[in-house]
Amino acid sequence: MAEQHETVRRFGRSNAATFDDGPGKYRIGLVALSNDYVTERDFMNMRPDDDVVIYTSRLANAPDCSLTSLREMAPRITEATSLLVPEGRLDVVAYSCTSGTAVMGYERVQELVHAGRPDVAFSTPLTASLAGLNRFSVRRVAVLTPYTDEVNYVIASNIEASGIEIAEFNSFNLSDNELMARITPDSIVRSALELDTSTADALFISCTAIRAVEVIEIIEAKIKKPVITAVQALFWQSLRLAGYNKPVPGYGSLLRLSQ
Repeated sequence: MAEQHETVRRFGRSNAATFDDGPGKYRIGLVALSNDYVTERDFMNMRPDDDVVIYTSRLANAPDCSLTSLREMAPRITEATSLLVPEGRLDVVAYSCTSGTAVMGYERVQELVHAGRPDVAFSTPLTASLAGLNRFSVRRVAVLTPYTDEVNYVIASNIEASGIEIAEFNSFNLSDNELMARITPDSIVRSALELDTSTADALFISCTAIRAVEVIEIIEAKIKKPVITAVQALFWQSLRLAGYNKPVPGYGSLLRLSQ
């Protein structure tokens, strides 16, 4: 032990460190569901540069998407949020569940998030998607979801409550979250194109569990209208709330908007 201390005295040095603000000029805290395969990947793929960093926390979630299971995640939201770099700066918290927001209500989710990270900006896929639709002055929208009818009803009610009329609504009619993640991007394209969008101003693809982000550009090129997806809109609003206002190419009209 004496020899070790002597080594430290002989060779150990105390260097003067310099400090900056740490990694990430724009910091997004993502609260993803435990069985979400998509959002974290899509956020990283859409990340425009190294100035944008994503910190992720996971929220325990049931294997099924039902009104009951969506309400049951509420008590776990605060703890999951509190684990997002708790001693560090965070610009925005993105809660990644569209149907959960619709069922619990934006104000309730916001209250639970702010209990874990007070005074931090906050976004959800549902409210971000509605904000995105409003950016394009959408009055009538076509909607595609993976949900069963009980969840679809709540989604539709939230859209209509925002003042947007639903021109067409279709669904994969699934309750299993694992199956939602396995819906192929080709299936999403095909189902989107089967919707009658002739009287709609835009298409909204709900749910952060499905791989819609990677086919936004394909669908927009076909229908010649904006396509808003849950993950894309959540990322768009999170960027803007964090202070990043540059266009992000490759993921639809919404992200190509500045500001």
